[in-house]
Amino acid sequence: MPFGCVTLGDKKDYNQPSEVTDRYDLGQVIKTEEFCEIFRAKEKTTGKLYTCKKFLKRDGRKVRKAAKNEIIILKMVKHPNILQLVDVYITRKEYFIFLELATGREVFDWILDQGYYSERDTSNVIRQVLEAVAYLHSLKIVHRNLKLENLVYYNRLKNSKIVISDFHLAKLENGLIKEPCGTPEYLAPEVVGRQRYGRPVDCWAIGVIMYILLSGNPPFYEETDEDDYENHDKNLFRKILAGDYEFDPPYWDDISQAAKELVTRLMEVEQDQRITAEEAISHEWISGNAASDKNIKDGVCAQIEKNFARAKWKVSGPGRAPGPPGGAGKRVPAAPPGASVSPLDPHPGEPARPPAPGAGTQPTIRLQGTWHRLRPRVLRPRQPRPPAPPRELRPLPWPRPQAVVRGPRSPPEVTSGPGRKRCPRGRI
Repeated sequence: MPFGCVTLGDKKDYNQPSEVTDRYDLGQVIKTEEFCEIFRAKEKTTGKLYTCKKFLKRDGRKVRKAAKNEIIILKMVKHPNILQLVDVYITRKEYFIFLELATGREVFDWILDQGYYSERDTSNVIRQVLEAVAYLHSLKIVHRNLKLENLVYYNRLKNSKIVISDFHLAKLENGLIKEPCGTPEYLAPEVVGRQRYGRPVDCWAIGVIMYILLSGNPPFYEETDEDDYENHDKNLFRKILAGDYEFDPPYWDDISQAAKELVTRLMEVEQDQRITAEEAISHEWISGNAASDKNIKDGVCAQIEKNFARAKWKVSGPGRAPGPPGGAGKRVPAAPPGASVSPLDPHPGEPARPPAPGAGTQPTIRLQGTWHRLRPRVLRPRQPRPPAPPRELRPLPWPRPQAVVRGPRSPPEVTSGPGRKRCPRGRI
């Protein structure tokens, strides 16, 4: 059944589960996200491969809202740098969303596999992201969750395009938005400050992505003591609100001034003064020849291996991966202090950012197909609330008044004739 025939609000248009299995072969779960499970599906008649996202309605109102929102947004968009919607099935228990299958690698994997990586390569990636975001903004759609994990190459060819995925947090901008959401490291100051916001938050996130791709470091980071991880987000948000980032040497020594200028304009704290996606496309670093050809791979890759780790989401374990604000993160296995379970071993000889005095070594965790900067968190048992003291019953300061017993009311006296007595009002 084509997705155009499905009406979200009509309960009579439910699909049968057999309609999905009759048309597609669903493989094993290849990835588990916060709201859904992702399968690789094969169409039986043509043999084409697709990505299937399965949302379970029983998982709660937020999951149902995320599925409906992603379907509505994806039906509106059609752009070469956005994964296109192929089919939708809504049963009584699930939402099945079928998308194009991107077989390429993530941006970090692509960088690590290159023999030569320069500003021009980063400029090509950012240009494609800006074109897709400018298209979304022309439709008054705010993505709200742009990050490196949601950028992937469409295929493994040399000149493959970049595509954007994951639209369950996207929102139509009918007036300014108030509810905060997104990934902490990519949040704009107006979101952190719980102000009303709109499309400029996507431009801020692109600035964060550009900063990471040019240096291998996140613009906002917080080195905390071993017992102070609970304040990490608080300190991180304080730096975001102040726009407290720098172009640290030696990581930015070989980066052109035009690149630094574009990052500064994308990460302008005041959203009214921030450059738009359309204006950024016309910047000389994107459309001109200001991007340098100098090879920066060694420095960028060394910092990527130190600051980010690949890992697989787990449902059990004492550690916790960072989740969106207001939502629970997925549990992941915690690494022992000082241990690294990343397949990319850090290079101790390479220059790295100096840690804060007394800061411990951050364990890295292996994620499936995504790169994350993780921090260990101390999960402490919740202290039971002490029982309330028994209420003291005190006697009243005055004696309770005695009930007055009244006798039966005598019927009114009624006489006839001109000399009759008048009855009280309301009585016969």
